[in-house]
Amino acid sequence: MRRRNRQKREGSSVFKNLSLMLAGSGLLLGVVLLVGFARSGNQFFEHLRSLIASNSPEPKVETRSVVIQQVRQASELTTAVFTMEAVVPTQQDAAIAGVVIGTTKLLYIARGEVRAGVDLSTLKPDNVQIVGDTIRLQLPAPKILDKKIDVTRSSVYDYNRGPLGLGPDVAPNLQKLAQDEALKKIQLAACSDGILDKANDRAKLVVTSLIRVSGIKDVIVEPQPGNPQQCLAS
Repeated sequence: MRRRNRQKREGSSVFKNLSLMLAGSGLLLGVVLLVGFARSGNQFFEHLRSLIASNSPEPKVETRSVVIQQVRQASELTTAVFTMEAVVPTQQDAAIAGVVIGTTKLLYIARGEVRAGVDLSTLKPDNVQIVGDTIRLQLPAPKILDKKIDVTRSSVYDYNRGPLGLGPDVAPNLQKLAQDEALKKIQLAACSDGILDKANDRAKLVVTSLIRVSGIKDVIVEPQPGNPQQCLAS
């Protein structure tokens, strides 16, 4: 009985020693690996970075968005301007009991300007198509952007209240009426002269040149026809 107990104690002691040896070896191995990693850590991370970089996809540029941003910046360069002088006579009667007793006449010489163009700020990526190395861009339709009378270069040529001066003293009203009528005449002349087509031509030229400057050679710019009725109604 004593002999058997002694054998058990010896076996247990051997097992403990073996466990301590294995634990010590594992700890020593861990220390060795930790020291080795610390010494080669930079190389390890450099290798990891190069591995990631070599397997990363090539960066891509959304060409359509780039083109849109470039073209939008040229909106003020795509305008066509029509200038003209118009001579407009206006008059107003003075009456008592339905009988005209005097007439005031005003003759106004107006110089006006009509500006048409393509509103490039409305461009969207859907307006750009890329087929191979060719970019096809569809422009918005041209329209009247602005119209005005240049009052600094316009003047009242004649103002007459009649032989006895019985006509009403309405110079400001007649001048405003003359300016409005002159602007209508100038806009009609601009539309008849094809100002929308000229705006299209200028927009096509400017946008094509702008895109080619960015390095894209194959460019097709497609303008849209202007609406003559809208030209007059703007």
